[in-house]
Amino acid sequence: MSHNKIYTRKDLSLLLKQKRTDGKVVVTTNGCFDVLHLGHLRYLQAARQQGDLLVVAINSDNSVRELKGENRPLVPEDERAEMLAGLECVDYVVVFTELTPVELLSELKPSIHVKGGDYKLEQLVERKVVEENGGKVVVGLNVPGKSTTNLIDVITERYKGS
Repeated sequence: MSHNKIYTRKDLSLLLKQKRTDGKVVVTTNGCFDVLHLGHLRYLQAARQQGDLLVVAINSDNSVRELKGENRPLVPEDERAEMLAGLECVDYVVVFTELTPVELLSELKPSIHVKGGDYKLEQLVERKVVEENGGKVVVGLNVPGKSTTNLIDVITERYKGS
């Protein structure tokens, strides 16, 4: 069962401290992950290859609404977390309530933080906290044309007026 991969931030922070002591390279990524699709899977598989453990931090329902609008998320946070935890390439999942992952990353202290190719290094507000804790940020892992927004647009177009 994948539920044992879903942690509170406090418990995950303690667990990762031990993993780092054991010499493990902790990789983090974050996002909404609303309506899981092939682009997410390939992105997460590539992120996992950056280190020994992959932590996926997902935005809470409230923070997704603030970031994406009142109609989102389409999938509730507990279901998004369970879907991600079910992926072989994902080691741990945590939900965060803030609009940015800065506070969470300050607690988790990843060796590597990964973001998709639609971001530029200088745009990332979390870059400073990751680097201050001795980590590095990697950008550019993505699958062109595969996004939740694109998927929603296709569904809307195909089924409007039905």
